Amino acid sequence: MPFKTNRDRRHHIPKQRHRVTNWAAYDAGLRARGSLTVWFTAEAIEAWKAEPRTGRGGQPRYSSLAIATALTLRAVFRLALRQTEGLIDSILRLLGLSLAVPDHSTLSRRGEALEVPRSKVGSEPVHLLVDSTGLRLCGAGEWLEEKHGTKRRRSWRKLHLATDADTGHIVASALTDKDADDGSQVGPLLDQVHGPVASFTGDGAFDRDDVYAAVAARHPDADVVVPPRSSAVPSGAAGTAPTRRDGHMRVIAERGRMGWQKASGYNWRALVEADVSRWKRVIGDGLRFRTDGRQATEVAIAADVLNRMLELGRPEYVRIS
Repeated sequence: MPFKTNRDRRHHIPKQRHRVTNWAAYDAGLRARGSLTVWFTAEAIEAWKAEPRTGRGGQPRYSSLAIATALTLRAVFRLALRQTEGLIDSILRLLGLSLAVPDHSTLSRRGEALEVPRSKVGSEPVHLLVDSTGLRLCGAGEWLEEKHGTKRRRSWRKLHLATDADTGHIVASALTDKDADDGSQVGPLLDQVHGPVASFTGDGAFDRDDVYAAVAARHPDADVVVPPRSSAVPSGAAGTAPTRRDGHMRVIAERGRMGWQKASGYNWRALVEADVSRWKRVIGDGLRFRTDGRQATEVAIAADVLNRMLELGRPEYVRIS
């Protein structure tokens, strides 16, 4: 399979090893993930209060920065809204700052339409890795279910993630109903990536014509690395104008599925599976908000938290033979 970028060549060099060159910085970065050091810059203190509103309506007291800061701490420490209010209050008192503390009802209400900045991608084409997982909704506690049972089935929603294979950052996310299939979210995920896409890699659930069409409509030159089903048959034009799917089937017939995975770079999809695992271990396996808008904000903040934590523990390394 031809290589289109330097990244493709780099990732296909056999038997390459990496050596960390600055173990002290690497170790310090890992410890920094658990650091409780909190500081407020002068710009953050100045921007804590909301700007005066020029149009009609009530005057907001807190800026979006203040609300996002509180909800970020809530996601990191897995707190309820009232506990988040208490944490912010204690931090401000310890720092000696005379800033007002958003109450729990304000945090809930402002979380409905809060705009959270997305992780920016560079100018180089992005190699997207996609996967999905389930997040349970708030409901009866485990003790309550065990003692009294529950009258309704456990409800949950589906989280779709797109990861940049080069940086490991979550660059796009979507939250849908549990009945939504993975392929239907390809378009919404791609629309969140503001930049060129070099490849789109997903599991067998994305082996659909509309997935190939959605990628081709937005990024005509992007590769679609999706394993065809075991019962897949070539298209009618496979002999004269083979599609990308026909090319995958040909390589599988020649080298087998394991050979195709290695040649196509499909095994790099494990990176997005690692992001799903990090989400469950750091953020949790559930959603604390109850409305769609607030849950979308909760997911966007959680993705930003994981991206920041990834940067804190990233080592410095060089390639050796």
